[in-house]
Amino acid sequence: MGSHRNTLVAVVRQELAEARGTARAVLAAAESARSEALRRKQMIRDAYSTCLAQLAEAREAARQDILRRTAAEAGALTRNVESLAALCASGSAGTAWRYWTPTEPDRVGRPRLLRIGTVSYDTGDGARRLPALVPLLDHAHVNLVGDPETADGVISGLLLRALGTTRPGDVRLTVYDPEQLGGTLAAFAPLGNAGLLSFVGPGGLSAVLDDLVEQICRVNETVLAGEYASLPELTAATTGPRPEPWRVVVLLADAELTQGQRAQLDRIVRTGVACGVHLVVRGLELAPHPTVEHIAVRDGMATCDTTGELAVTLDAPPPPDRISGFARTTAERLRAGPPPASFADLEPEKIWTESSAHGLAAPIGDSTDGPLISVPLGDDPPHALIGGPSGSGKTNLIYAWIGSLAARYGPSELAFYLLDFKEGVSFARFAPGPRDPSWLPQVRLAGINVNGDREFGLAMLRHLGEELRARAQAAKRYEASKLAELRAEDPRGHWPRIVAVIDEFQVLLAGRDALADEAVTLLEDLARRGRSQGIHLVLASQDVSGIEALWGRSGLIGQFTLRIALPKARRVLADTNLAAAVIPRFHAVVNADSGAAGANHIVRLPDAGDRHAWRTLQRKLWHSRPDNCVPPRLFDGDAVPRLPEAYRPAGRVPSVNSDIGSSPGAVLGERIDVAARPARLRLGRMPGRNLAVLGTRTGEACDVLAAAALSLAAQGPARFSVACLDPGAERAAARLVAELPQADWYGLADLDQLFGALDPDGIPHYVLGYALDAAGPAYRERLRAVLTDGPEDRTHVLGWWRSVQRLRDDLGGIGARLDTIGAWVALDVQGPELSPLSPQPGGPAWYPRRRRALFFDRSVHRHPEVIIPYEVNSDHT
Repeated sequence: MGSHRNTLVAVVRQELAEARGTARAVLAAAESARSEALRRKQMIRDAYSTCLAQLAEAREAARQDILRRTAAEAGALTRNVESLAALCASGSAGTAWRYWTPTEPDRVGRPRLLRIGTVSYDTGDGARRLPALVPLLDHAHVNLVGDPETADGVISGLLLRALGTTRPGDVRLTVYDPEQLGGTLAAFAPLGNAGLLSFVGPGGLSAVLDDLVEQICRVNETVLAGEYASLPELTAATTGPRPEPWRVVVLLADAELTQGQRAQLDRIVRTGVACGVHLVVRGLELAPHPTVEHIAVRDGMATCDTTGELAVTLDAPPPPDRISGFARTTAERLRAGPPPASFADLEPEKIWTESSAHGLAAPIGDSTDGPLISVPLGDDPPHALIGGPSGSGKTNLIYAWIGSLAARYGPSELAFYLLDFKEGVSFARFAPGPRDPSWLPQVRLAGINVNGDREFGLAMLRHLGEELRARAQAAKRYEASKLAELRAEDPRGHWPRIVAVIDEFQVLLAGRDALADEAVTLLEDLARRGRSQGIHLVLASQDVSGIEALWGRSGLIGQFTLRIALPKARRVLADTNLAAAVIPRFHAVVNADSGAAGANHIVRLPDAGDRHAWRTLQRKLWHSRPDNCVPPRLFDGDAVPRLPEAYRPAGRVPSVNSDIGSSPGAVLGERIDVAARPARLRLGRMPGRNLAVLGTRTGEACDVLAAAALSLAAQGPARFSVACLDPGAERAAARLVAELPQADWYGLADLDQLFGALDPDGIPHYVLGYALDAAGPAYRERLRAVLTDGPEDRTHVLGWWRSVQRLRDDLGGIGARLDTIGAWVALDVQGPELSPLSPQPGGPAWYPRRRRALFFDRSVHRHPEVIIPYEVNSDHT
């Protein structure tokens, strides 16, 4: 029994132990689960906190980004609105009274909006102010309600800004002020002296309204006759002043209107804006209409239709002294007449839109009542004559005409050839320079400071004569083709019209010599036949003798039917036409009927000489030039051309086995020609292929010899012997020897050695003699032998003799044959002294002048030609 109990106790104990173990295990698992749950709870709480922090950070970043974008967009919008406001109300239309001054409008400008105050708003980075603008001229009527004193201040500001943004006379004011009899706007009273302001008494309102209705009907008839929708559209389509001034009627009345007055007022409200009639009303309620701008004012603030619900802080009224001062100035300007057109007014809205197929036309100024005056060139009139004494504005007129033509006709339609015979650089601005690389694309040639180089004027006329013949031949071929219908569209085919301007042309015709005779012949041919080939001449002179030079040639003067006379000009117009004697300064008489009295047009000239205005136009045209447009040729009579690098040896000459060439050419100087071409002397193996430089100007003689030697050295293998017999030329000769690839130096004591070293070896040998006349009689025979026999053996003498007589002595004296000198260059030698060397009896008509030489080559020339010796070294000027 005891053992059974013990067993049972053991079993129970065992089971209790197992139960306790199980309970402990379950408890441990529960504790573990609880710990895991607590851990997960903590993780979730941490994640939640992190998520909240991230969301807050993201929200703050997004908020900041939105604020930045809002500020940026608000700033951009503000700048755009400010720019738009500045554009819509620029100058006196929107400037604060403290800085206010009248603004002269351009000829194509439209009426602006007018400032009445400012609008304040917050962009997030501070308060900003924008001008509050309202329309008036060509846009709206203005109806003000509220405090009368404040409204009158707004009206004064609107009127002053409207008058300050228009030309004197473009706005006419009518004020109806029955209570104060005009005292409200008394500061504008000086305008009445010029007929720009009228005050209407208490009983005059009906007459004013009737007059406005009649004007609206009359303007409507004018507008409809021109097939335009409104007066602003008609004004935009025309140049010059408005066909009708604006009428601004200010009604300051609190009384009731009669039924007839109200009907007329409503009619004006409906139709007045399109006809330039505007109402500014205080104290009356205008009928609702899209053209009525309502402004409600109170305590220095206002609301209006344009700004909507935005409150406007009104500007203070303009000071009365500023209004009265402006009114007096405007009245004085109106009595003095409108100001002349500016140079910018001559420029069209778009450049190079005109065709020169049937002629040229461009304004040079405006008439005394405003419209621009256009000057024609074509079949009739074909050529122009300009005259006026010194200081009358001739150069200014030419500038204005050139600029106006260049802005309308592109380089494919127009070409200028400009020549100025007076001392100055009037046409230099049209060519590229060291300060301004731009040039006028239509200019092909510009000659300045050519008062001493009549030969260049003749060269230009010859070039135009060749152009005339080329066009005539091309026209014949064109007509012979089966494209005659195209010629009806453009009689010149594809040629641009040429306008050749010759200022002080009488210099070219002065003197009784062959040059003047040829110039007259060329001018007559160009004047007679040029019109049919698109070549036009513009001759200008400030001296009456220049004009008289044409009057003796009826065949020439008759072609210049376009006459432009400046103040005090003589002999330009007909003898019975005295208009030039009475016109004031800065004016001109344009007459396209050969100066007949009934064909005068008085033109006021702009200031076309202003460099800034010219540079603005020229750079605009220059940047628009086609790719094939090349700079013009500029000939400056005072400039000395440098020897081009192409005529200098680049290194040692080729060997004897190289190709020598049959006839090397020595460059002596620059020809006075349209193209900057060198004067060359061919040194072949024919008799007489030697050169004599004659004169006492050492520097120029050295330059001629140096240019010849260097250009010969640049062409192929050659030997040079430099004999310097004049101490004054030693420095120039030494520099030449240093630059020549192969040269020997000889002095006066080395002449025997020189003549002994002239044996031919197949290589051209050039003997450069400086002051060969100093060699003396002992060497004359050997020199004559070299001159006679040398060219056949490729030995040529290029020598300098200080007088023709010394050359003759070296060649055998009086009666000696001079044909061993086939070419000569004369410096300061008078024409008669050259008679032994000239084919002309008595010598050529040559008067020496600085840095000019007379060149004659017996194998090429019939008459000598004037050249400009190149400057080879910079030791002299």
